[in-house]
Order: sequence, then C-alpha cells, then structure tokens
Amino acid sequence: MASPRWVAWLLLVSVATGCAPDERPAEGPSARPETSTQSSTQSSTQSSTRSAPSSAPAPTPKPTHRERRPDPRWQFYTADEHWYRSPWYAGAHRMMIGFGCNTAPWYSHDVRCPGVQGFHHGIDVAMSCGTVLFAGLPAEVLPLEAPGAPGSAYGVNPVRLRIDGPDGLYDVLLGHTGEVFVRPGEQVRAGQRLALASDSAAPDGCHLHFEVRPAGGDVSTAVDPARWLALAR
Repeated sequence: MASPRWVAWLLLVSVATGCAPDERPAEGPSARPETSTQSSTQSSTQSSTRSAPSSAPAPTPKPTHRERRPDPRWQFYTADEHWYRSPWYAGAHRMMIGFGCNTAPWYSHDVRCPGVQGFHHGIDVAMSCGTVLFAGLPAEVLPLEAPGAPGSAYGVNPVRLRIDGPDGLYDVLLGHTGEVFVRPGEQVRAGQRLALASDSAAPDGCHLHFEVRPAGGDVSTAVDPARWLALAR
C-alpha cells in the first residue's frame, strides 16, 4: 500500500501536468491528434483526386486523315484503303492509282499488262484542291522545256525537280499542280513549299501525280517512285 507521501506526490504531478496519474504527457506529432488526422485526411483526398480518372469524357480528337472537301470525281483503282503521309504533301491521303498495270480507263493498253489494262507511270494520291506540296528532298527546279518535258496530260503548270539519288540523278515530276511558288533554276531545300494541288488536266479530280525518271528521261523510262514518295501510315 502506497504511503501518504507517495500519494501526495502523484496528486501534485497530476495537477501540474493536467493528466491522470496513470497517463503520460503526449510528445511529438501525436500531441495534436486532431491536426494529424486532418492532415492525413487532406493528403488522402488529394492523392485520391490525383489518381482517380476524371469523370468527364475526354474530348474526341479531330480526325487528321479525312479530306475536308472530298472530290466527287475521285475514282480509286486500288484496294489499298489506308491513309498515307509523305514529306511531299500536307496531311494524310489515300492512294488513288498505283504505279504499273491497272484498270483505270485513262491509259492505253500496254503490252506489259494483262487483258486491256494500261500502264500508269507514277503514283496518284487523291487530295483536295489547294493541298500544299513540299519538296521531299533537296532539289533543283527544272524548266519545263528541258529534255523529257512533260506533255499536256500533266496539267498546264507541272513542277519538275532534279534530285541527287543514291544511284544517280533523277527527275521528279509533280503533275496537276495549280499555283507554283518556285522558279526554274532555283535550289530548293527539303520541306520547302513548292505548289498547290489542283485538277489541271485531271478528269478524275484534284490529286497529285508523282513520277520519277532517270535524269533527262521521257515517260517510257519512268520507274516506281514509291521509295522517293516515302508513304507512311
């Protein structure tokens, strides 16, 4: 049994500290449990807010691969329905006619092709009138009167470029262009604006005719331009 002196001492401590004899003064952060709880709640709420997905639906991105003004004259003579980008033009577009034998009615029969199929000497890419065309490679702008000049089927204002390929010089022909921003003799850099697509001499609507020939060659020397056009999905 505790002595009266010991009991008196405990009562004195209790009065001095405001605690019952069997309690201890709280120390550190736990001395303010209401503040700790509030801080914990706020932290939990903030963490939940950051990690929880928003209930509002994300805005639907505008499609970048659809023509704003589809040309009703377009006719596609290929089963490829993909949309392609290229360093030679703005946006993404569908291939309309590929290189080589095809069933398009615009070309006379070629002995290299089966049945009555004709031979297409370039790649046609359907695009709205006014689509910007760029130089996909550094090049020199050639005069239209130079050897291998294109005929009237390429439009009234085609663009001819000479490029230095990995295996020699080649001429790149951009057919059916409208307004042209470069002049013969000009050295153009890759990415420079060249012209706008149009429907000049194109009964099947606005598009780019992209053709590649060995330097100075005529239409009969045209090669598959796919590696230069560099189509990418």
